[in-house]
Amino acid sequence: MRARIGTLGLIIALAATAALAQQPVRTPHIGDVYCSGVVTTDAVPRDSYLISGEQSSTKVIFGQGNLVYLNRGSGQDVKVGDEFLVSREVKEHLDRTWFAWQTTLLRAMGKTYADLGRVRVVHVQPKVSVAEVVYSCDYMQRGDLLRPFAERPAPPFKENANFDRFAAPSGHEVAMVVTTKGFGQLSGTNGIVYVNLGSAQGVKVGDYFRIFRYQGTRLEVAPVPYGYAYRMYGFGSTPQAYKWDDLPREILGEGIVLRVSPNASTVMITLSLREIYVGNYVEIQ
Repeated sequence: MRARIGTLGLIIALAATAALAQQPVRTPHIGDVYCSGVVTTDAVPRDSYLISGEQSSTKVIFGQGNLVYLNRGSGQDVKVGDEFLVSREVKEHLDRTWFAWQTTLLRAMGKTYADLGRVRVVHVQPKVSVAEVVYSCDYMQRGDLLRPFAERPAPPFKENANFDRFAAPSGHEVAMVVTTKGFGQLSGTNGIVYVNLGSAQGVKVGDYFRIFRYQGTRLEVAPVPYGYAYRMYGFGSTPQAYKWDDLPREILGEGIVLRVSPNASTVMITLSLREIYVGNYVEIQ
């Protein structure tokens, strides 16, 4: 009887292992990979661009399913079926710094480019081509930049169950969340942020960043009184003063690297315990 129970248990365990092995590996969605944008110091070619599109006398923007005109034709070896990624340089128009060093760090990271989508050539003339917008991240407009389509890797996620909110410092370089996609001030799970570590510092697509903040500093997004971390008038205090480096780090979440440039990485937040602000810190796990 015991032998039968043991054999049955072994069969169940093997079946569970086989089922687990057959589960597909979780990876970022196509929209995460091809719509995340990048901050880069690399020169982006500007000789290929979107001219206009159908109904251009009344339309100012174009999206999925629309036909657009490109400034490259058979004279530039463009063929029916060729695909191009569309992007645009974008800038922060609000003259506002959200944390100390933000402007300096962003300048060192490079220029910010938004991903707009992908187009496929359906008709070619000597100097121009007609292309269909086959995937759209955002609206396209005249002058948007074109680059030949190249597949981007979709690195596998790790299991959130392995997240350690009390992890000790990794010992790797510490950087910051400098800005977000769309130049926001906070982000969370599935959000896109840009940090000031890139390929020049050894970062690779698929690496994971741990995101955290130091307690008791006065360099947060919202200004705080001195000593707020351990004393507050009317709400308790301690007999000993504590500095930020005396207190535990508050680990906020983690994210996976989707794209890298020399001095910056595009990171998708895969797990956040609470809001993640620009000015929070990161380290490679």
